[in-house]
Amino acid sequence: MINLCLLLCHIAVVSPNIQLQQVDEANKVTVAIDGNEALAYQYSPDDPLPNYWPLRSPSGKLLTPQQPSHHRHHRSLWIADNVQGENLPAVDFYHCWKNYREKNKPKSGYRHLIRHQRFGELRAEANRAVIEAHLQWIVNETEPLLDDHRTLGVVALGQGEYLIDLQWKLTPARGEVRFLSDDVHYAWPYVCMHPQFSGARGGTITNDRGGRREQGTHGKVAKWVDYSNTVEGETEGLAVFVYPDGQEHRWLTREYGTFGPRRGDQWNGKPFTLKSGNSLVGRVGILVHRGDVESGHVAERYEQYIQGKL
Repeated sequence: MINLCLLLCHIAVVSPNIQLQQVDEANKVTVAIDGNEALAYQYSPDDPLPNYWPLRSPSGKLLTPQQPSHHRHHRSLWIADNVQGENLPAVDFYHCWKNYREKNKPKSGYRHLIRHQRFGELRAEANRAVIEAHLQWIVNETEPLLDDHRTLGVVALGQGEYLIDLQWKLTPARGEVRFLSDDVHYAWPYVCMHPQFSGARGGTITNDRGGRREQGTHGKVAKWVDYSNTVEGETEGLAVFVYPDGQEHRWLTREYGTFGPRRGDQWNGKPFTLKSGNSLVGRVGILVHRGDVESGHVAERYEQYIQGKL
C-alpha cells in the first residue's frame, strides 16, 4: 500500500514538458506540450501581420482562426494600429487590405507591413518556453517606422492548460511617431475567438467585475476578460489578463469573437505622439483553461499571474 501511494504521488507531480520547433520553410515556431501542438508564432513574409496561431484549447480544439471569414484582416492573436511617422503617410496597419501595392489586388503584396526581422532567445526547458522576436513596422516597403521587440513566454500548467506571458516594446526607428487610433479599431493585443467559441454560438464573455456579454464588458474598465464556451461536450476558454501598470484599461469586446484590452486612458481613443528615444511598452497574460470562468479558476490564476506564481 505504501509503495502504491508513493507511486501515485509521484505521478501526480510530474510536470508537463514543453518543446519548441522552428520550421524555417514554413516561417513559424511551434510550441508543443507533451507532444501536442498548443500554439505557434507565424511570421510569413507574405503576411503583413505576424501573429500567434493556432491557439489550441486543452483538448486540442482551435480557439482562434488565423484569418476569420467575417473579418479577413484579423489574425488570431496580433498587434496592429494606425500610425504616422515624420514626413511619411499615415498608415492603417489594422485594416491591412488598404495597404496592397495595387488596390483590391491581394496578390500584388503590401506596401506597408509589419515584418519579422530576427529571433532573440528561443528556449524550451521543463514546462517553460520563450520566443523572443524582433520585428519592424515598415512604410513604403523600405522605410522603418517602429522597432517592435516582443517576448512570448509559455508555461504549461498541466492537463493541457497553459499561460502565455506576452510583452512588447515599440520604439520609433527614426524621428517621432504619431498614433492615430480611434476608439474602435484597436486593442493591444487583439484576440479573435474561433466561431465555435464565440458569443454568437453560445460563448460567454465575463470580466473581473462581473460584467457579462458584450453589453456588460465592451468599453468597460477591467483587469481581465474571459471567453468560454462548451464545444462538443467540453467546456474550455481563454482569458486575457492585463499586467498591472498603474492605469485602468477599457476593453473592446464583440459577441462575434474579437476582444482585447486598450491602452490606459491617457493613450486611449485619442492621438498621441511617441517621441524619438521613448518606447511604448505593455504586457498581458493569456490563460488557456478547462472549464468556464468559475471552474477554470480564472480570478485565482489572475492573482497568481500578477504575483509571479505561475
